[in-house]
Amino acid sequence: MSMDMRADLARWRLMGQPVARISVAAARGSTPREAGTFMLVTSTEQSGTVGGGDLEWNAIHHARALLATGGGAQELRIDLGGRSGQCCGGEVVLFIDVPDGKGLDGIMAELERQRRAAPLLVLFGAGHVGRALAHVLAPLPLRLAWCDSRPHEFGPVIPAGVDVHDDGDWQHLVAGAPAGSGALVLTQSHALDSVIVASILERGDFRYVGLIGSHTKRRRFVAAFRALGLPEDRINAMVCPIGGQGVRDKRPPVIAALVAAEIVTRFLHAPQEGCDADGDEKRL
Repeated sequence: MSMDMRADLARWRLMGQPVARISVAAARGSTPREAGTFMLVTSTEQSGTVGGGDLEWNAIHHARALLATGGGAQELRIDLGGRSGQCCGGEVVLFIDVPDGKGLDGIMAELERQRRAAPLLVLFGAGHVGRALAHVLAPLPLRLAWCDSRPHEFGPVIPAGVDVHDDGDWQHLVAGAPAGSGALVLTQSHALDSVIVASILERGDFRYVGLIGSHTKRRRFVAAFRALGLPEDRINAMVCPIGGQGVRDKRPPVIAALVAAEIVTRFLHAPQEGCDADGDEKRL
């Protein structure tokens, strides 16, 4: 199952595939997804989710039957308790329809609006950890820009939806990022890490600034930033080491998983104004 509905919908339309939409029209009590959520279904594929389990399985069955036989839109009212096979305890109303061309245009426009409204996270570095991070972060509800001056380092597969900058022009990305953006800095050079992080902290309006490295690296960078005259609160906004879950593990996929959890808690669900000024050093 894919979660990149924009890419999937574009591909299906190019192939002339009929598409059904399953929407959460209403949600009361404890439910796996909120009202307004939707997923797309073809006769053989699906993209997105309305909550999984029997709820989604049955909805997909109805959607594919609708694609096969035609007919009007359907509404399913599902009690998520008792004999439903799920124990959430709430109630969900699902609306299933087969949009026409104009309707699919509207869905694509809404998905594009959501993409543009998502916060920007800039990933600097395409080494082992950078590549692992790109694949873990790409499905999250954010816009991911990935920068490195070494085109061959990005690997053979770029995750869908990732905006690759293989010219290494980090200055342009830092200058053009909107307020409230985030950054993960893990290039091949500590000197380059330093100038990128310093430029971001000088702006003072990034919501998250993460730097890979040890406590020793943090101390050295903090001393250098103080020598540059950066305000203490901006220096403290730098998160280094990253991926703090009380786990010490240097394998790139594990680091990526820990950092992704941090991005969710400290970036996607952080206060919107400015950087997170928490100088907590309990990190990987």
